[in-house]
Amino acid sequence: MTVQVRYPADNQVITSRDSNFILGSLGSGDVQLRINDVAVPVAPNGAFLGWLVNPPATAARYDLVAVRGADTVRRSVRVRYPPRVSLPATGRLRVDSASLQPGRGWWARPDELLRVSVRAPANARVVLVGRDSIARPLLALGAMANGAVSPDTADVAAVFATEVAAQLLADSTRPARVTITRNGDAVMLPVPVVRALPTLTRTLGQLRATGTVGSDTDRVVHARTIAGGTYKWILLPGTVLEVTGRQGSATRVKLDDALEVWVATDELTLLPAGTAMPRRVTGGLRVTPAADWVDVVIGMGDRPAHLVEADGRTLTLTMYGVQANPEISPILGNDTLVRRIAWEQVTSDRVRVTFTLSQPAYGWLALWDDARRAFVLRVRRLPSIDVTNPLRGLTIAVDPGHPPAGATGPTGLYEGDAVLPVGMQLVELLKARGANAFSTRTSLDPLGLAERAVASRRANAHVFVSVHLNALPDGVNPFTSNGTSTLFFHNASEPLARVMQEALMKRFGLRDLGVHYQNLAVARPTWYPSVLTEGLFLMLPEQEAAMRDVGFQRTYAEALLAGLERYVREWAAR
Repeated sequence: MTVQVRYPADNQVITSRDSNFILGSLGSGDVQLRINDVAVPVAPNGAFLGWLVNPPATAARYDLVAVRGADTVRRSVRVRYPPRVSLPATGRLRVDSASLQPGRGWWARPDELLRVSVRAPANARVVLVGRDSIARPLLALGAMANGAVSPDTADVAAVFATEVAAQLLADSTRPARVTITRNGDAVMLPVPVVRALPTLTRTLGQLRATGTVGSDTDRVVHARTIAGGTYKWILLPGTVLEVTGRQGSATRVKLDDALEVWVATDELTLLPAGTAMPRRVTGGLRVTPAADWVDVVIGMGDRPAHLVEADGRTLTLTMYGVQANPEISPILGNDTLVRRIAWEQVTSDRVRVTFTLSQPAYGWLALWDDARRAFVLRVRRLPSIDVTNPLRGLTIAVDPGHPPAGATGPTGLYEGDAVLPVGMQLVELLKARGANAFSTRTSLDPLGLAERAVASRRANAHVFVSVHLNALPDGVNPFTSNGTSTLFFHNASEPLARVMQEALMKRFGLRDLGVHYQNLAVARPTWYPSVLTEGLFLMLPEQEAAMRDVGFQRTYAEALLAGLERYVREWAAR
C-alpha cells in the first residue's frame, strides 16, 4: 500500500484562509484513510479527495494514516502559508515596508492624485512629508480605522492611505517620506520618486507586439482598464498613442480625451521627444465585397486605437482619436452583407460607425493597409450550409487544452493527456460528417496559446472548440462547486457557447455551472466563433476515473459534435 498526495505538494504554499482540499491515491479502494484525524472517503480505484480545516501555522502539515487490515502507512505533507508581517499593538514598532505604495518606476501627470499607502499598526500615527515639507496624515482604512485596539491582539495591522498630487513625490533632491510613530518609537520610509510627465509637450509611444508567432494579423497588443487587469481592447502594432502614466510593468496610454487604458510596458516603444501626434481624419468608407467577406476600407493616415463589438446583426466599430469626414461612401457591387452604415462623431475625437448586416455578426478582422494608409474592417460571411448535412465542407478547429499548465487528478491523470483522445475522437467524428476538421495538437508536447490561434486563423477555421477539464483554486470546496461550464470571450460566440453547454448537460447530467464570459487567449481571435468547454472536474475521483474510460471519452466527443451540429443548423435558419 502506498500513499501518494497529488496536491498539495510537500512544503507548498496554500492560499486559503480556513479550509482547503487535499487529493491523491492509495492504490486500492479497500483502505481506511484519516487525514488530521478526519475520515476521508476513498474511491474504488484508491483515489481520495478531502476537504479539511487548514492545519494551524504552528503545525502546518497534513498527517495521513492509511489502514488496510493489519497494514498501516503514515505520511506527513508539510504546507506553508503566505508570509505576512505581524504588526503587534505593543512592543517595538514594526511596519510592513514592502507594502509601501507607490512603487518604483511610476510615472504620472504632475497634478494627478496618487494614493500613498502603507500597512502599519492601527494604533500608530502615519504622516507623509512631500517636497513642500508639509506633513499630511494618512488615515487608516477598513474595520480598524476607529482606533479601538486591544493590547493583547497579536496582529493589529491596518492600511493607512491618503492621496496627493504626483508633483509632491517627484523631486529626487527632496524625496517624499512616510513616517510612522507610536509612543516615541518611529520608522521612516522613503517614497520612491515618481516621474512627473511634462505638461507642455506630449510623451508618445508606439505599440509593438512582443510575440514571435504569426504575422501582424495575429500579433496584437492588449489594453486593459487597470494595470495588470483583464484585457478589453485588441490594438494593432504600430499604433501611436500618448503616454500618461506608468506603474512598473504597465504603462497608461490615452486613446482619446475621455479614455485612458493600460498596456504592458514592454509592448510600447517611446518615440523621440517632440514627435507630433498623428492626425486621424477619415475619408469615405469604401465597402468592397469578396467571395467570403466584405472589406470596409477607411482611409485616415495612421492606425487608430479601436474597438469592435458584435450584437446580433449589428457590428459597431469605435475609433479613438479620430475625426470623421466620410463624404461619399460607396457600397460596391450592391453587396447584400452590409445593408446600412451609420456614423456618429460621439465626441470631438471619437467616432462610432454602426454596420447593420443581413446576417448575425459572425467573424471579422481589423487590419491596417499601409499602402493605402487605411484601416480595414474585414467582415466575414456565414459559410454556405447543406441543411441535410450541415457540417459538410466546414473547417473546424479542435483544440485539446494544455500542455503547458493544466490540472492533475488524484491518481495522476493530467488534463493535457485526458483531453487529447477526446479531441482526436471529435476530429474523426467531424470528418465522418464531411467536415474539414483538424486538431491544434496531435501529441503530448507543449503548444503555446498563440500558436493554436494562429494555426486556426490560417486554416480559415469556421468554428474553434477548446476542450478542457476543470479544477478549483485554494479555498473552494470541490464537493459543492463542481459541474459543467462553457466559456466565451466575444459576444458573437455566445450562441455557440449556449448550444455546446446544453449538449454537454444533456449527456453528463452534472451541476449546470452555466455559460460565462471570460478573458481567454484561445477565444480572443475574431475571425471565427470560439468557445472553451470545461466538461468535468478532474480533481474529483469519480470524474477523473470517467476520463480514463474510452467510452466516456467518446461521450464527451459526441456531446461536442451534437452541439456543433445544432449550432451550424441554426445558421441556416438565420
